[in-house]
Amino acid sequence: MLEFENISKSFDGPAGKIQVLNSISFSISAGELVSIQGPSGCGKTTLLLIAGGLLNPNDGKVLIDGKNPYQLGTNPRSRLRAEKVGFVFQQFYLVPYLSVLENVLAPSLAKNARNIKSRAHQLIDHFNLRHRINHVPNQLSTGECQRTALARALLNEPKIILADEPTGNLDDENGKVVLDCLAEFAENGGAVLVVTHDSRVSEFAHKEIKLIDGAIV
Repeated sequence: MLEFENISKSFDGPAGKIQVLNSISFSISAGELVSIQGPSGCGKTTLLLIAGGLLNPNDGKVLIDGKNPYQLGTNPRSRLRAEKVGFVFQQFYLVPYLSVLENVLAPSLAKNARNIKSRAHQLIDHFNLRHRINHVPNQLSTGECQRTALARALLNEPKIILADEPTGNLDDENGKVVLDCLAEFAENGGAVLVVTHDSRVSEFAHKEIKLIDGAIV
């Protein structure tokens, strides 16, 4: 479902090139939840952005359900992301002036889908957000913001979820809600990649990968 073949990434810095990732290779199959762990600055988020077709690697190849996003033009790459990938971030990235319903529906702008509003309402009910449906993000609790972000990620029925510290801002109760959701997604045949410092993810992960200095150890 998601494959990395010898992925390397560097950035130009004041003192020369900074090597962030060095020949990363692994794969995630349908039904798997994989966690990436390691210290801050080890390349975890860079790897996640490359996985989602958002950051071109210097070397190597990424395959999203068999397709290399970096061999596609801008519009086809955007369509591939919309159809195959859902993103969940620690900072939520909800649109501040949109309601819960409107934020959940936001990905539908990139994909034509029938009955999309009905699915949005189903997800809002699933995440117990019905009483917040017309509220904007600054009227929500932290847990409600993350549940809204999860509903948004699932709207287009992706095959892959990429999650960057999805429990980082949450208490134990809300963190478990998020991890239960990601585990359920994998159990139903999805593929999940979680970048995390949270040791609780180990209870749900099928594979754990540790990065240090941009390499798998």
